[in-house]
Amino acid sequence: MYYPEELIEEVRQKSDIVDVISSYISLQKKGSNYMCCCPFHGEKTPSFSVNRARQIYKCFGCGEGGNVLTFVMKYENCTFPEALKMLAEKAGVELPKAEYSEEAKRRESRRLRLLEVNKEAAKFYYVMLRNERGAKAKEYLDKRQLSDETRKNFGLGYAPARGEELLAYLHQKGFTDDLIRDVGLAKTDERRGTTTQFWNRVMFPIQDINHRVIGFGGRIMGEADSGPKYLNSPETEIFDKSRNLYGMNYARTARTGNMILCEGYMDVISMHQAGFTQAVASLGTAFTPGQAGLIKKYTKDVLLAYDSDSAGVKAALRAIRILRDTGMSGRIIDMSPYKDPDEFIKNLGQKAFQDRIDHAENSFMFEIRMLEREFDLNDPEGKTNFHNQIARKLCDFGEDVERENYIEAVAEKYHIGFDNLRKLVVNMAAKTGGYAVQTVERPKSGIQSRNKNTPEENAKKSQRLLLTWLTDYPQLYAKIKGYLSAEDFTVELYSKVARRMFEDIERNALNPASIINMFEEEKDQSEAASLFTTSLPELESEQEKEKAFHDILVSVKKNSYEYYSARSGVDITALSKVIEGKKALEELNKTHISLK
Repeated sequence: MYYPEELIEEVRQKSDIVDVISSYISLQKKGSNYMCCCPFHGEKTPSFSVNRARQIYKCFGCGEGGNVLTFVMKYENCTFPEALKMLAEKAGVELPKAEYSEEAKRRESRRLRLLEVNKEAAKFYYVMLRNERGAKAKEYLDKRQLSDETRKNFGLGYAPARGEELLAYLHQKGFTDDLIRDVGLAKTDERRGTTTQFWNRVMFPIQDINHRVIGFGGRIMGEADSGPKYLNSPETEIFDKSRNLYGMNYARTARTGNMILCEGYMDVISMHQAGFTQAVASLGTAFTPGQAGLIKKYTKDVLLAYDSDSAGVKAALRAIRILRDTGMSGRIIDMSPYKDPDEFIKNLGQKAFQDRIDHAENSFMFEIRMLEREFDLNDPEGKTNFHNQIARKLCDFGEDVERENYIEAVAEKYHIGFDNLRKLVVNMAAKTGGYAVQTVERPKSGIQSRNKNTPEENAKKSQRLLLTWLTDYPQLYAKIKGYLSAEDFTVELYSKVARRMFEDIERNALNPASIINMFEEEKDQSEAASLFTTSLPELESEQEKEKAFHDILVSVKKNSYEYYSARSGVDITALSKVIEGKKALEELNKTHISLK
């Protein structure tokens, strides 16, 4: 879908990147930037940086980067037009009915086609459950005490033992084997050809927040059945497991003020049937930061209803850390004496489960209780080690008031003197330094690194450094434009950015976030963002800064000279670049460039 560049820019300018990103994840101000743990990959030390002045973000851990539009696209797993509509609505910008470009029309058409395949497959499974072929699946769901209304609400179905029946049905609807494979419903090998992914299983359609079927989960019905207990669709163009949750299409409208996070489809379905429509579950994978961010859009209060076995406890502890890093509070629902919510509700009922919700345990106190299991508190040494570990965990609280409150609560529960525990925390913080940030001495210019990079990698780094310098000090361009052109940036994407950047500086309208919009591909947007966020050397004196900038500029020109020299025998335009480059290098080596 095509929108005029001026309109896209208006939406972007009215959507402050710090405000938008902080509506998804918790940001902390660090100097001129805002930092947090990256929502796109798991990490313990924050490396995700958001810059309000430049209106861009960059993760120095995984490399993701872009502007407010690319963030929404990545986080919401949506297309560019969808992200633009979301931001326009929040910013109060009215979008006209836009025209489709041919490429955008092709992508959107394919996406809708894939969704249609899933929709028809869900219909097929639904019908199969309700005829004589689905008797075994119906018997299984009867044993699980699921009502007809619940089955209909979640679109439950049955994949027959003869998987080719689904293929025949989808072929009849006009879908090709390629589309069926691309949506994750079939696979192909040389011996058997195209075969379906699911057969002889109860089927759970997985829907996005707009009730569109994006994938499936299938469960065997008895111990004698072959294959894994649960089988899930692979990730596809329309199904990203790390940023979707089972049941979220209903839970987001529950209006309960909280959400219940559990492990499996049946737990979600049982809770919804019992009236707890705020229940969701991850999709056959461990809970992720992306899923935490999806929950945060609707609530900050999350209750964990994980299995009570050791694997469930381990998963809960991991989820607690992710929720905390995303700026949410977690509480733990006690499932004893049963293993999971499904068993609990079937045996003790809705009222008892609500009581457990009302008395859910604070997540930090749960962590300490689980930690206690690792020590023999009857042994003085074990008790001391336990107290030291408590102190270490208490150091993680950045807010003084919050830390003091938890010191008081822990001291009271474990009969430790408040002053003694507080002193232990202070000593532990002094010893560990809180979150340790490893510092590495940087070379003066920042071009070379401690890693043994290839000449090509060092050339690319010098080009990134120079563009970041000009982002920070755009006034320098007027002093060096006689020596430098966009063609000196020998990576095609860098050259495009440089050309636009130099034009914007000349117009006194440099806007990195706008430059990123030139690129359609996600990887290109991330790469473009890196050109404005490369870490510059930390230099104190003006003289050191001037020398570093001069060295970087010379490095870029030298690489350009060598690049075009190597091509001068076959490219006539390269020869003129070589002559210009040699002259510019000679002049640069004799020229002092002031940063003022």
